[in-house]
Amino acid sequence: MSESGRRGPNNSGSRDGGGQNNRGARGESKRNAQGRERNRGPQRGFTNNAPSQRTRRADPARLVAFEVLRAVASEDAYANLVLPARIREHRLDRRDAGFATELSYGALRGQGTYDAILARCVDRPLEQLDPAILDALRIGAHQLLSMRVPAHAALDQTVGLARAVIGAGPSALINAVLRKVTAHSMGEWLEILLDDESDETKIAALRHAHPEWIVRALRQSLVNHGRPKTEIDALLEADNAAPVVNLVALPGLGDLDEAFDHGATAGELVEDSALSAGGDLGRFESVRRGTTRVQDVGSQLVARALAGVELGESPAQGERWLDLCAGPGGKAALLAALAYRDGATLLANEPAPHRAKLVQQALSAVPSEAWTVRTGDGREVGAEQPETFDRVLVDVPCSGLGALRRRPESRWRRSPKDIGDLGPLQRDLLKSALDAVKPGGVVAYVTCSPHPAETTAVVTDVLAKREDLELLDAGQALDDVSLTGSLGAGHELTAQLWPHVHQTDAMFMAIIRKKP
Repeated sequence: MSESGRRGPNNSGSRDGGGQNNRGARGESKRNAQGRERNRGPQRGFTNNAPSQRTRRADPARLVAFEVLRAVASEDAYANLVLPARIREHRLDRRDAGFATELSYGALRGQGTYDAILARCVDRPLEQLDPAILDALRIGAHQLLSMRVPAHAALDQTVGLARAVIGAGPSALINAVLRKVTAHSMGEWLEILLDDESDETKIAALRHAHPEWIVRALRQSLVNHGRPKTEIDALLEADNAAPVVNLVALPGLGDLDEAFDHGATAGELVEDSALSAGGDLGRFESVRRGTTRVQDVGSQLVARALAGVELGESPAQGERWLDLCAGPGGKAALLAALAYRDGATLLANEPAPHRAKLVQQALSAVPSEAWTVRTGDGREVGAEQPETFDRVLVDVPCSGLGALRRRPESRWRRSPKDIGDLGPLQRDLLKSALDAVKPGGVVAYVTCSPHPAETTAVVTDVLAKREDLELLDAGQALDDVSLTGSLGAGHELTAQLWPHVHQTDAMFMAIIRKKP
């Protein structure tokens, strides 16, 4: 893909060597070689941005980004699911796929800040714009303010995209607005927007493109898990950094040789992991078999920590493990491989039938004698199979505030109401897991969110109502399975991983033991 934003030649409206079109300053013709007249003063010629000279096609990489933003806005889709399909559909090469990825994720991540800038450049409220026009403007703004794309290329290609997929009329508006955006750099725009602003939350929200309520929630989360609130800027910056792709080789089943041959580096936090150099991972044979998988290091750590907790004597016929909320199957696959290695079996439960199929696909790489899949409500397992399992993972549905770097659109979809709505379900699932575990067994309560209402509050509330439970040191459990041996994630027996500290998703973990 060319970033030069090619345009036609600059038509000045005159011919070399004189003739009818080459008149003096007073009588100069306003018609070009095709006879079209432009309303230009005699001192100005036709510019490179005249409609007759602009790009009229949609650059494939930018078209992919536009389609991703449209799917996210109009279909409530997830960018990480839509983007790979669009890249394949448009047959982008590696370079263009990387450009489309950065453009899609960057425009989604920075939406709040870009909208604030665009609001200064549009003569009407943004909500009155056609949503497709607004998405095109966000794509243009991200190129102009946050990517190393020449301004002329960003303008020309974005207008060309608009002409091709939205229409000639809207493309003129987009051109005019983006020209106003180019008047300042991102730093200058932030100075303009933050002029006379003294509220630290509002400043951080605009500077780092997060809703204000999330800034407040994450600052509170830092303090709740034993870290200084002054880390908030580093945490927000980490949310905006493009995440490295993490790989895991299922123990005893997969390997990372192909990944290393293609530039991956060994993971520094957990065994059998790697940091991918990117590209199409589906070309790896082990990935196609499912024995090597894409999985965040935080998820790898919590699964291994649960499997590694010492329980004392194992039952004669092997332990029974339960993944209560298994979909879509990433942690379940790793747990099943660990169970197979240790002579245990795993029951993977998922309430949604379509997600249960995903779990089954994920587990298919592990010998079938090590696992089964149950489709049903996890809240019922404790009553149906009381005191049956030695180890239980309950990775509850949550707000996902810990994975904002991987799901850039989530920050603009979520609201404080979501936190409150999820609380009863999270407590019910934890209670079911505790009913299902044997005396002497352990339950790992896990969320991909650091929010206190989803983490420590849930654990504290459930434990306060029972006397047969005790917290184990989750920070030590993570250290025991990490390569460093000292992650520093523990705080008051629970553990919290952080993107700005551990380069993982912000996974929370509490390990609860049912007293013998």
